[in-house]
Amino acid sequence: MTLVAIGINHKTATVDLREKVAFSPDKIHDAMKSLAKETQTGEAVIISTCNRTELYTNTADEAAVIRWLENYHQVSHEDVEPCLYRYEGREVAKHLMRVSSGLDSLILGEPQILGQVKQSFVKAKEAGTVAITMERMFQNTFSVAKRVRTETEIGAAAVSVAFAAVSMAKHIFSALSATKVLLIGAGETIELVARHLKDNGVDSMVVANRTLSRAEGMCEEFGATAITLEQIPDYLPQADIVISSTASPLPILGKGMVEKALKQRRHQPMLLVDIAVPRDIEAEVADLDDAFLYTVDDLQSIIEQNMASRREAAEQAEIIAEEESHLFMEWIRSLESVDSIREYRTQSMAIKDELVERAINKLAQGGDSEKLLLELANKLTNKLIHAPTQALTAASRQGDLNSIGQLRTALGLDKN
Repeated sequence: MTLVAIGINHKTATVDLREKVAFSPDKIHDAMKSLAKETQTGEAVIISTCNRTELYTNTADEAAVIRWLENYHQVSHEDVEPCLYRYEGREVAKHLMRVSSGLDSLILGEPQILGQVKQSFVKAKEAGTVAITMERMFQNTFSVAKRVRTETEIGAAAVSVAFAAVSMAKHIFSALSATKVLLIGAGETIELVARHLKDNGVDSMVVANRTLSRAEGMCEEFGATAITLEQIPDYLPQADIVISSTASPLPILGKGMVEKALKQRRHQPMLLVDIAVPRDIEAEVADLDDAFLYTVDDLQSIIEQNMASRREAAEQAEIIAEEESHLFMEWIRSLESVDSIREYRTQSMAIKDELVERAINKLAQGGDSEKLLLELANKLTNKLIHAPTQALTAASRQGDLNSIGQLRTALGLDKN
């Protein structure tokens, strides 16, 4: 059997095709059972996210895996085939390690993929489609991903707008836990900002949104206060940090509103981060004393610098994945050698048992014990040296000195 991985991802296929070959959480359990049965190995793990679908099996029939994927999702070979990538043997382990470490992600170094891979592995175990090979490969992979996070800086630098906004706030305020934050908007980006702020100890957050119920739903998770956009002037003077991200076509914070708030704050500085396109905060706000306005363009330069830092860390992570995949294949080969030793021993014992049984039967019929003992020794010797003799003869005829040397070492003819 050979380790095989078949996949399709954001680099090789459109969103439309990725959606067609994705596996829903409620069907993936049965899908893995079906794939394991189809490949006749009993081992199969499926990783399915918005950006990738990958099938990991322990089979020599790569074509069978592809046919199964096409049949399961009722997609044509012509549509799927050009978008597939394939890995075999050590490259399977290396690819899985790269994926789990965020090296193959849309955003380099993103940590969410590791959790998704772990979830897939748990589901495969529940489906009973994990045996010794997949167990070892995935457990090794999780260790590699942890090592990459520990030994490199791949996850240290901000590469999302939300994280960059919070990182900027951390540079300006020595302790974010002592700040009061006003978030404008209640979409995915602001939710991510709120999560980063919470992780940095911020307890005082107000979320302003056009739809109050949407803001209230988000506030429950972070212990924040929900208000409407109309209430912003009442809360703005208390805000040390304002981060805004809405889909409004017009600015929500004007220069006059911010100027009035700063007077009420007795000119204590205020950080405003506008990550909306088009802008939520009028550009003229930057002209006010004690108002420090940053836009998405300012954050983008930070993100680009941090991406460069991640790329450097990724080079170190690639070396780790390369090393660890070689170690995994050494373990695979050790399994193969154990199997070979067990098979060779079983074969030798069977030959011995057969010849001993014949000798005992002849002895029971009155045969000469000394002659029978000599006959047993000769026959057993001839049987055991038959295969090695044939191998040595074939290697000698072909002039294969390398094989001759290996055989002599294995047979104990060349001892140090």
